Amino acid sequence: MKWLDLVCAIEELEDVTFSENLIHQMESAVKSRTLPPIRFSTPTFKDYASTELQGCSKNSFPAFSITASACALDCDHCQAKILKPMLPATNPEMLDQKVRNLVEQQNLRGFLLSGGSNRRNEIRYQRFYPVIANLKRDFPHLKIAIHTALTDEEGAKAMESAGVDTAMMDVIGAEETIRDVYHLDRSVEDFEETLAALCGTSMEVTPHIVIGLHYGRLLGESNALEIVARHSISALVLVVVMPFYSRPGTFETPSTHDVGAIFLQARARLPERQVLLGCARPPGIHKRVTDAYAVMAGIDGIAFPADGAVTVAKAIGRSYSQEHACCSVKIGSIQGKTHSGRLSVL
Repeated sequence: MKWLDLVCAIEELEDVTFSENLIHQMESAVKSRTLPPIRFSTPTFKDYASTELQGCSKNSFPAFSITASACALDCDHCQAKILKPMLPATNPEMLDQKVRNLVEQQNLRGFLLSGGSNRRNEIRYQRFYPVIANLKRDFPHLKIAIHTALTDEEGAKAMESAGVDTAMMDVIGAEETIRDVYHLDRSVEDFEETLAALCGTSMEVTPHIVIGLHYGRLLGESNALEIVARHSISALVLVVVMPFYSRPGTFETPSTHDVGAIFLQARARLPERQVLLGCARPPGIHKRVTDAYAVMAGIDGIAFPADGAVTVAKAIGRSYSQEHACCSVKIGSIQGKTHSGRLSVL
């Protein structure tokens, strides 16, 4: 059976509309390559429930914000709302105590360190680095990821020296988006220079590209992919802009077709590197279609997969595993188990 027929027969996807041409392109693309296993990530940044995957214990991989919910940029697409679910750690002592408590009480496996930017899209992490170094000394198993924002070689080396495992940053490919959406007087080159500085360290570097960042329309995504492809990244994380975080009336929801087309483009442009679908994307039916396209396009991992995503993997013969961590951080599959991609319900 063709993939379109297989997917449309899945109960969770019966009432959604797919692009026949896009799915045909995805199915045709696998004739020249083998689809790898897909990793479904379910960290504890937010509550998660699925008919296909189990959730994980609270705070096994949390996110901390060193500025609580404050951010000086107040970008149009976010307005600092993404920071609100994170655990506040506004001074080094608070971060140290919270992490140590979680290690002792809730089997902490790692954490994400984030925060709001200043008006130059920089986050002042310096005073937290001694705490990170001590935590890595006392708990070597901890995997620590950080949202870097813009930085330079000195800043990247400081993160590396502290013991950060994974560095994450947004790559923006259009000057107009930096100016209009981020309200930022920086250039596309500044973002590429940050990426180059991070890739000059031993950290795993996982840049993010926000699909639809320019008010829900595609603009700099292709250029951002070209930038990423020029550097020795560990993985690329794709996310989709979510209009409900934005100023009312400023953003439209990117079409699922546009999102799926970027998935295909990213997979073709980065054939030998991990391409992942991150946490942020519109919910509901849009998410179900987006996640189905991600599975069929050959994306290597999905955070908080929608209902139906696992069944799509089974339908097209992709094996899968589940991990309770940020999609950018590899800490081992749950129970070391990889599930077969053979579907028995169709």
